[in-house]
Amino acid sequence: MGIHWFILSAVAVLIIQWQLFKRLGMKKVHYSRNFNTTHCFEGDRIEMVEKLANHSMLPLPWLRVESQLHTGLRFDSEFNFDVSQGQFYQNHKSLFSLMGYKQLTRRHTVQCVQRGCYRLTSASLTSGDLFGLHKAWMNVPLQEQLIVYPKPVDRSEIHLPSNSWQGDISVKRWIVEDPFYITGVRDYQQGDPLKAINWNATARAGKLQVHQRDYTADYRLMVVLNVEDHAGMWDTVNDTETIEQGIRYAAGIIQYASEQGLEVGFAANGHDLDVPGRPVHVGTGSGHEHFMATLEQMSRLVIARAVPFDTLLEQMAEELDARCDLLVVSAFMSDKINAVMERIRSEGHGAHWMPIDAAKGAA
Repeated sequence: MGIHWFILSAVAVLIIQWQLFKRLGMKKVHYSRNFNTTHCFEGDRIEMVEKLANHSMLPLPWLRVESQLHTGLRFDSEFNFDVSQGQFYQNHKSLFSLMGYKQLTRRHTVQCVQRGCYRLTSASLTSGDLFGLHKAWMNVPLQEQLIVYPKPVDRSEIHLPSNSWQGDISVKRWIVEDPFYITGVRDYQQGDPLKAINWNATARAGKLQVHQRDYTADYRLMVVLNVEDHAGMWDTVNDTETIEQGIRYAAGIIQYASEQGLEVGFAANGHDLDVPGRPVHVGTGSGHEHFMATLEQMSRLVIARAVPFDTLLEQMAEELDARCDLLVVSAFMSDKINAVMERIRSEGHGAHWMPIDAAKGAA
């Protein structure tokens, strides 16, 4: 009789614990995951923090947390968790065991090896009873976002064109003609825009006369990035690392220009993460806040062509009014791109090409 009672008691315990875990197992389990910062630079190390709380007297013999993360976030170690890595995404698994009315916090050191906008949207939790008779699954929504800024190349790696603004710097400011300060008229010179012609003075003098403008330190620069990696490209960018280096190079130029007090903007024929099909455009501005906002937009840039680069330049040429220089950061130069740049120059603006190859190895 003793063995029978033992078997019956064991079966009863199995059934009772199975029912308990089935009804109560994950009802009072709370899980959260977040980064210890919301913004950082490419190459920085940050922490990803996991918190698990069991608000029930029922213990958790085991609980597995699974989620997908981008490979741009690299874990320094794999203690208490497992990472299965693919080309673009990695599957992250954490294992927990927790007694009743206890909570646990784990901190993982993560290196941000690539700029981008990383979002934690959900994690799946799987738990079970002591004997593997029951498994419960739950999806936990997450709303965490990490902005990883591109790392600007060092100032020593920036080689501006010899015929550009660096020869006009005075007390760390660009000195150029200001369209609002008119002091008289002068004879027309090759390269003067048609809109600068003073027709009344031309009629009096019998030859073309243009407005004579005074000089000021106010000036604008637009850095324009081409996400196409070769001429004749269709939709797919093959050499993404070259374009990533171009982004770092553009960031370095914008940082340098901002430090000199120059109004600077950014545009690219790639698109924003949340706005597919529309080229990225950040208007000119100055100051630290504008610089950081530009870096954030560069973090959100998707390396996929929204419009051909020459089309983007044509659109920008139509919108240029006051004096502005365009610095084209591109892996190549084509006849179409060069033609638009010549048009921009003929209208009194500057247009210069910076090959991305010049920045390789700078980061």
